[in-house]
Amino acid sequence: MFRPKADFDFDEDDVVATHEKAHAAGLKAVVVSLQRGIGQMGFTRTARTLARLNQRDGFDCPGCAWPETPGHRKYAEFCENGAKAVAEEATTRRVGPEFFAQHSIADLLERTEYWLGQQGRLTHPMVLRDGATHYQPISWESAFTLIADELRALDTPDSAAFYTSGRTSNEAAFLYQLLIRSFGTNNMPDCSNMCHESSGAALDGSIGIGKGSVSVPDLEHADLILVAGQNPGTNHPRMLSVLEKAKTNGAKVIGINPLPEAGLLRFKDPQKLHGVVGHGIPISDDLLQIRIGGDQALFQGLAKLLLEAEDRNPGTVLDRDFIAKHCAGFDEYAAHIRGVDLDTVLEATGLTCRQIDDTAAALLSSKKTIICWAMGLTQQTHGVATIQDATNLLLLQGMIGKPGAGVCPVRGHSNVQGDRTMGIWEKMPESFLAALDVEFGITSPRHHGYDAVNTIRAMRDGKVRVFMAMGGNFVSATPDTVVTEAALRNCALTVQVSTKLNRSHLVTGRTALILPSLGRTDKDMTGGRKQAVTVEDSMSVVHLSRGRLTPPGPEVRSEVGIVCGVARALFGPDHSVPWARFAADYDRIRDSIARVVPGFTDFNTRVRQPDGFVLPHPPRDNREFKTATGKANFVVHDLHWLPVPPGRLILQTMRSHDQYNTTIYGLDDRYRGVKGGRRVVFCHPDDIAAAGCADGARVDLVSEWTLPDGSIQERRAEDFRLVSYPTPRGNAAAYYPETNPLIPLDHTARKSNTPVSKAVTIRLERRA
Repeated sequence: MFRPKADFDFDEDDVVATHEKAHAAGLKAVVVSLQRGIGQMGFTRTARTLARLNQRDGFDCPGCAWPETPGHRKYAEFCENGAKAVAEEATTRRVGPEFFAQHSIADLLERTEYWLGQQGRLTHPMVLRDGATHYQPISWESAFTLIADELRALDTPDSAAFYTSGRTSNEAAFLYQLLIRSFGTNNMPDCSNMCHESSGAALDGSIGIGKGSVSVPDLEHADLILVAGQNPGTNHPRMLSVLEKAKTNGAKVIGINPLPEAGLLRFKDPQKLHGVVGHGIPISDDLLQIRIGGDQALFQGLAKLLLEAEDRNPGTVLDRDFIAKHCAGFDEYAAHIRGVDLDTVLEATGLTCRQIDDTAAALLSSKKTIICWAMGLTQQTHGVATIQDATNLLLLQGMIGKPGAGVCPVRGHSNVQGDRTMGIWEKMPESFLAALDVEFGITSPRHHGYDAVNTIRAMRDGKVRVFMAMGGNFVSATPDTVVTEAALRNCALTVQVSTKLNRSHLVTGRTALILPSLGRTDKDMTGGRKQAVTVEDSMSVVHLSRGRLTPPGPEVRSEVGIVCGVARALFGPDHSVPWARFAADYDRIRDSIARVVPGFTDFNTRVRQPDGFVLPHPPRDNREFKTATGKANFVVHDLHWLPVPPGRLILQTMRSHDQYNTTIYGLDDRYRGVKGGRRVVFCHPDDIAAAGCADGARVDLVSEWTLPDGSIQERRAEDFRLVSYPTPRGNAAAYYPETNPLIPLDHTARKSNTPVSKAVTIRLERRA
């Protein structure tokens, strides 16, 4: 159903900024969840749908990848933002051919991302022809033929790139990478490139596997949990229930974050009496309000204090037996850490001696320590080094491969970890490629492909001419918006497999396709039988997901069906991969996965167990480290941090409480006290005064990027309202995607090539 423009327009002049909240969830979260659900789905559909969210016989949340507690399900196994995600997907609003006939591309480009998302579910495949002003309907077979013809016309398979969103199921992701490698390229940019690629690169080098080593029970029974560069209250709200249980069991929780986030201050569980009528439970015992980019300095400083404590009382601090049996590089690391200057640590972090000493004391008294993190650590130039220094800190005390201890990178999107397990990576190892070739009789390319940043560069330079996206909103998720949009417009064909309208449908190649796909909530009757898909959560648990809702229209197809349709048009009926059989029976896909992907033996049987199954994790399971040394590696890094240039600020981009990734649910950030708008920038009051401004003033944000020749390149995002906020001096924060234009394409993390969205040098310019 089309909604008039006025329904979803807003005026940033009406934005209201009040005081930030000191708690998360509570009765208000329940009310908001129901309001959003009923507004999008109606009362009956809301009740039926939310009752199946994250249940054993239901569907996996299309939002974050936080796991369920093994053996236990609450009646309402979802959070406020999960309910919002479901409401967005299960909405009764529709975007069909009549919508596109009414709205030109030029008209839609003037709309906000929020307005686009509120229009509803896509119902028909649509094509934008070369020179056309409007999308028009196209049959599925014609769409598949168009894609196949464009791919076959390329000079080389490497002139195509295939993006994957974390929403994609294991089955669809496995077939997608099989299609891509059968075609002859490894160009597989994915959303992990822009979020947790630094985690994978760091952990691969340190412990031999790029995944977290803990489970929900580990967190619930830890002595000490450090939560660094992460905002659970907005990004992973169900994590708060686990932290609450850990607190009840006696754990100490220390938050490490530039902003005081509501969820780390106090949690009011709406399923408990004290969360509805009481004051809830304090989560953080301490909040280390660290300067942006100072986390590596903190971890090295803490390691120095542990080594000094061991010197004073030999044999009481370090796990010498673990280090001797299972670790490499300790002597070099210890020598480096002993040379760390604690005054530099204080300057880099902005913390006090007392705060760092108290945190070290907490580490000394803990027998079971977990470090959790998210993009506040990964999206830094030194993100890989920071995560390896966090891992070094755990290795000192033998905190890998023991109950209640370990590393916990908290993934954002629902199946982003599963996509990587299924082979969505531009540089999969030879063992995977060889097994794929044997299973299907193909020859996978061995040269590495493009990640997300390199794909943008390749499109910009005319090296990639066809771009296909399996879900997501590439334009709004990537950095350097002006450069990215120009790169996409440089393509001959862009293809978006999507559930809802977003800006990536409007920034197109010469020809563009929109292919409407089923969502997690939808019943999948591909092949004439009810199908189920699987996903992998943040803690390596694989389980089924079964949608029950009638799809938004008869023309909407599953992602598996779409991939198989493209493959059959591209390769013909005699290809060695049984595409038609896979489209008709997802169990057959899982049979092939079981023979190709390690850990998936007897996949179809094991995934039908009530809670699915846990994938192997050698460091966690038996302290086996499949690194080059055969041991866990202490990795030595020079200390890197971010001095603030005079008259400048260091900006981090972040989500509002009313969004998930690039999906904007609404215009309020209840936890930070912002209502009715998104173009706001949070600054310390002294920084606002130093800029000659007042709280509420309007400014332009100008980022500054130093080129190799020493010259300064600038980027601009206009018209933001200043909001006085308790950030560290010299730091600022604002929402993405509005601030993505400020992040240069070449501002990336070392080793992982992840865009550095959490550390951008900016200046404030007052508007006339």
